[in-house]
Amino acid sequence: MSSLMWYVYEFARKAWTDAFANAHSKPEISEKPERFRDFPEVHKEYCIGCGACTVSCPSPNAIKLVRDEDSEEAEGLTYPVIKLGACIRCGFCAEVCPTDPKTLRCGENHLILPEFNIIPSKRQYIVDDYLCIKCKKCMKQCPVEAIHLDDGRLVVDQLKCISCGDCLDVCPVNGAMKGVFVENLQAQKDLILLCVNYLEDYINDKEEDLRALETDELLQYDVPIDEIWDDALKIIPDNEIALEIMSNAVNRLKIRIIDWDESNCKKCQLCIPDCPTGCISFDEVKDTIVRDKNRCLRCSICYQTCPFSVIKYFIAKFSMEDENNIHATVKASNLNEDIFME
Repeated sequence: MSSLMWYVYEFARKAWTDAFANAHSKPEISEKPERFRDFPEVHKEYCIGCGACTVSCPSPNAIKLVRDEDSEEAEGLTYPVIKLGACIRCGFCAEVCPTDPKTLRCGENHLILPEFNIIPSKRQYIVDDYLCIKCKKCMKQCPVEAIHLDDGRLVVDQLKCISCGDCLDVCPVNGAMKGVFVENLQAQKDLILLCVNYLEDYINDKEEDLRALETDELLQYDVPIDEIWDDALKIIPDNEIALEIMSNAVNRLKIRIIDWDESNCKKCQLCIPDCPTGCISFDEVKDTIVRDKNRCLRCSICYQTCPFSVIKYFIAKFSMEDENNIHATVKASNLNEDIFME
């Protein structure tokens, strides 16, 4: 009884009623966080379907790539779609979007750095924060103190930099410090596309290895560059520049691989309606499921749908070991891990 009377007394106190009536959030809770963005605005006409936005998104199911149906006049556009209920407005998708103008915009993108795109915007030495391990060896080596820490990131002051290259020599991580070029941007895009297509075809040709790969295992290959080197020099006829452009791109490259074992397909056709691009169809003449690799986004939806594990999904990463080989590492994808860790 005494406890009950104590609660009645507490609730009747003027100080308590005033606090209840005038309750408000603490300033640090109610004020807009510094990193707050708007919901992403999609300009689908600029999209190149690279998938960088979907890989960078930390919120499951917040963003996905779709493809419009083809018409007689043109192929359907590929572009991202935002699910507002899942989007946390972090802006990462806009930061990594490589198109110019941006396909995705979401308010003030104060961390967008054009020099971190896979296509360089100007010739300069930069620190690639995606690869940098913050060892500060470059900062200590720089003879003009052009490298400094800015909000936890190592940054090169282009007004001080004398392009001596000492930072490149001491950097222990391949590609973390790099020089990028300003000229022939279209040629650079063509060279990178040549390299990406070659690496994807190389991994796709390892069907037996891929299908035998266990979840906790890795495949590793040294992919020879000489098979595409002549074609690379036709695009950019300078050995040093061509090699550096390839190295800058390859060291950031991640490719999603879909392996389709047609011989074990049960023809259930569950994958056909779920495909966002309509690249999967049933060939009644040949009595088999058909996938158009050129339209496939490697989004993994078919992999998740298939009840018979006919479809396999892999993540391949690359690094330029020397002027002769690209080192490739392939793992069977764990989708939960890929969403939160990549």
